[in-house]
Amino acid sequence: MNRAIDDLRAWGRAHGVDVDVDEARLLCDYASDYLEVRRLGDFAPETFDELLLSIYPRKVIAPPESARETLAAARTLVDFLQSAGHVPGSTAVRMRATLDRVEPEMPAALADTSRYGMAKSIFSAIGPEALDDPTPVTLVPGQRADDAQAGDAHELCDCASCSPLPAVRLAGRTGLAAAAREVPLLADAHRLAEWMLAEGRIPTVKGGLRVKDAAAASAALALPEPALLWGLAVHTGVLKVTGASVAAGGGFAPPAARADDDLLDLWAGTVKFLVERATAGRVTGSPALDDRLYDLCDMLYRVQVPVMTQVVADRLAETGAAGEGGEADAAPDFGRAVARLAYCGLVEVIEGDMLTLTPLGVWGMRELYRDLGIDAPEAPDLAGAGAHDLIDALLSGAPAEQAEQDISRWLAHRTPEGAAADLLAAAGGKPAVARGLAVTIVDRLGPEAEPAVRGHLADPELRPYVIHWLTSRGLPTPALTQEELLWMSVDMLALAMPAAGDDLDEFAANIAASGPPAHMIEEMWRVDHPDVAEVLELLGRALTDDTVAKIARKAAFKARSRSIG
Repeated sequence: MNRAIDDLRAWGRAHGVDVDVDEARLLCDYASDYLEVRRLGDFAPETFDELLLSIYPRKVIAPPESARETLAAARTLVDFLQSAGHVPGSTAVRMRATLDRVEPEMPAALADTSRYGMAKSIFSAIGPEALDDPTPVTLVPGQRADDAQAGDAHELCDCASCSPLPAVRLAGRTGLAAAAREVPLLADAHRLAEWMLAEGRIPTVKGGLRVKDAAAASAALALPEPALLWGLAVHTGVLKVTGASVAAGGGFAPPAARADDDLLDLWAGTVKFLVERATAGRVTGSPALDDRLYDLCDMLYRVQVPVMTQVVADRLAETGAAGEGGEADAAPDFGRAVARLAYCGLVEVIEGDMLTLTPLGVWGMRELYRDLGIDAPEAPDLAGAGAHDLIDALLSGAPAEQAEQDISRWLAHRTPEGAAADLLAAAGGKPAVARGLAVTIVDRLGPEAEPAVRGHLADPELRPYVIHWLTSRGLPTPALTQEELLWMSVDMLALAMPAAGDDLDEFAANIAASGPPAHMIEEMWRVDHPDVAEVLELLGRALTDDTVAKIARKAAFKARSRSIG
């Protein structure tokens, strides 16, 4: 494409044509990146249709009035393509007709925020004045950037798709490759490719699948979407199309015969094709849902746990995947769409009505994020990690299901005594939440861990928990003193403080049902615990009994006064 732009510039000088090189380069770059235009002869009338009404509105930050300049550059490019012999005159005529048809539509497409990609949505909100004005600009999904700047609210965007991606646990490459060999979509794409070559059939002059060939393939091979399979085979290199001829591509081997790394490269290209290309409903059965396929996979990637299919359907409807009226805009058949996505290898339904990305889907989306320059961290395998790393990872906000798997795998690699020793050593000097997590895991261990647990009786922070652990297993143990009981009560309440910050009402309900009595709260200020004042202040805010709440506030004042003194 760089050589093509140089040729275009030279052609313009030779013919006295003023070439908008920057705009022409943008047209060529996007055609190359998204539409498989590898050489100038690959340009076709539909290339300009998709570029100007789909790719530009999604990717390019430009006002609607800029459409005139872009279309002028496109017409210059067509003149060059014809003059330099890259396309025949008849094709150039149809290209110009396409540009004439696109011209009245493009300004509205550039202004349609529902077409914006994620990056464009974010950066469109950052106008030049924002460099001098530190006031953050609200960006509401679906809201135009200039409307956001003109609004009264000035808050940072909090939509889920703009937040950092969570770390994900990836399946092993061998298992992923084995799963890819079982994806029906990949096998069917190769079956279609073999059939086309064996039958000596050729594509259209635009490189597409002929209608009669699609019908014949459906009948002969029972293929669900020949046009989708054809596009995938060409996109991933299974087939190589040159003009109106087709040949086996460098990646023609069937999935079952491919090496693991080669097969995963094929899968990465498949995911990119499915969620980024304009597929006109051939993936899910609904054009609207196809357009939101990135959003669907992104949502499932972020939550990392199975989600009820109805919840996913409702969420997609809220974000525009369902139509707003008319037969053509009717809400998609989400059940049918899920079945087709399962056929593609992206999602799976578990327990009857719970939807999640397959391990292949997770891996493929992570590859796509990385290709787009988005930070997509991988959660480390904690089975061989130290206790400090395990605790830190569990505190980082991993979903409960993943955390449970991490704990089970970590314990499986250690003896009960070794696990207890490592965890309790890691808990020393840690904040209450980390200490509480460590002793909770130790509480899973049986009597075999007794030597390691008993060895921490002399640790003031752990002694109350050690005594509880020994007592609950009927093992010999000293009794808790009143001071130790108070300290343990403060420590357990300190452990609950982060959750209380998220939902004070629920914390208050729990404390009312099973919290410490008033006389214990009154004495807590004496405890030598770093969080005692914050714990008492929290109780003073949360307790519904006004008398006990007042006792907690007085105790908090004493604790603060003692620390000052």
